[in-house]
Amino acid sequence: MIELMSKDSLCIQQKDCAGCPKATEGILIHRHMLRGQHIPKDKCTQNCMLFIIKGELLVNSDEYPGTTLHDKQFILQAIGSKHEALALTDTEYIVFWFNELPLLCEDRYREIIDQAEAPLAYTPLVMDHRLLNLVTDMAAYLDEVEQSVPPCNKFINLKCQELVYLITNYYPLPQLKSFFHPISSYTESFHYFVMQNYTKVKNVEEFAHLGGYTTTTFRRLFRNFYGIPVYEWILEKKREGILEDL
Repeated sequence: MIELMSKDSLCIQQKDCAGCPKATEGILIHRHMLRGQHIPKDKCTQNCMLFIIKGELLVNSDEYPGTTLHDKQFILQAIGSKHEALALTDTEYIVFWFNELPLLCEDRYREIIDQAEAPLAYTPLVMDHRLLNLVTDMAAYLDEVEQSVPPCNKFINLKCQELVYLITNYYPLPQLKSFFHPISSYTESFHYFVMQNYTKVKNVEEFAHLGGYTTTTFRRLFRNFYGIPVYEWILEKKREGILEDL
């Protein structure tokens, strides 16, 4: 009976999900870092939220310079921002990667973004019991899924919607305005950099170097911002310029 219950507690795969178009990878990631493990500084190619389940993680970024994150705390790092991490103890956390948030209430998010403002100092938020339960449940689910089988996209999307709903509706507006400010700030700065410099470069490599990016990172960032490859975007802009001249 005990053996049967343990099997029934897991999601039993009736089919091979590896090739399913509704499967997904990399949206929610459950990570374990051993004490002393280091993630070198790099630019985020997507927005991400980091939720500490247990342990202590030293984060270094523009928003959170030399900040030690403890269990139940979470932060947001915007696309284009640089950050690095060092595990001060054995650490367990969830990373949520996204380009656009899976919103249940557009009006609530627009209210937050329209009033977003930079605080004097960024402070990690603390997961309340609802958010903590969701994050720990997702960690358990991701552990249950076999390594060769990516999680189901529809299920992950539902959980991401729930995650965003809990954050945007159960925290005070002043905290949320500061928490989400980096998204609007980095989006504006990257767009400004692109519009000011795309006519000055001959190729993607020059464009990336001018902004201090590796070519691979810049291509990925650009596609996440604009939805198309950078070379296609530049060609389109050149066509628009030719038409204007004519």
